This record gives sequence, C-alpha cells and structure tokens, in this order.
Amino acid sequence: MTAQEVAGRVSAASGVMGLEELLSLPATVNVVTAARALGISANKAYTLIRDGEFPVVTLPLGSTVRVPTAGLWKVLGVEGPASAHA
Repeated sequence: MTAQEVAGRVSAASGVMGLEELLSLPATVNVVTAARALGISANKAYTLIRDGEFPVVTLPLGSTVRVPTAGLWKVLGVEGPASAHA
C-alpha cells in the first residue's frame, strides 16, 4: 500500500477531507462540506459564521450559505488546479 493510499484511508476514517477530495470540490460548497475540509464540526462552522469569525468569506443566499472553494484552498494553503487559461 502506498503512502497516498494510507493517507486516503486515514482521511476517510477520521472524516477529515483529503487533498484529492479537496481539489475535486465544485466552485462553492455547503457549510457542512467546508467544515469537513477545515476539520471542524458543522455546528462550530455555523457558530463561527454567525459570529463573523469563519476563516473564509461566505455567500449568504437566502436561507442557504455557500462557501467558495477557492477561499477554502487559500486558508488551507492548498494550490488549486492550474487554470485552463494559464
């Protein structure tokens, strides 16, 4: 088993998002997915959003809150996939 396979299994078992999954996210995600990427509970994420302390800019859309994936990547120090126009 490779180190990457081990890391993937550890991530899956712990509920924390691995790099491959993080890089495959769509342009925006819901708060639960963003919380998983950050390694915190959804309740903690909603509390941080309510208190204006969530580390990523959020997009309130009526009763829904979306989190831009590029913001997650930046906070986590992850370089997103290369732009198709680069």
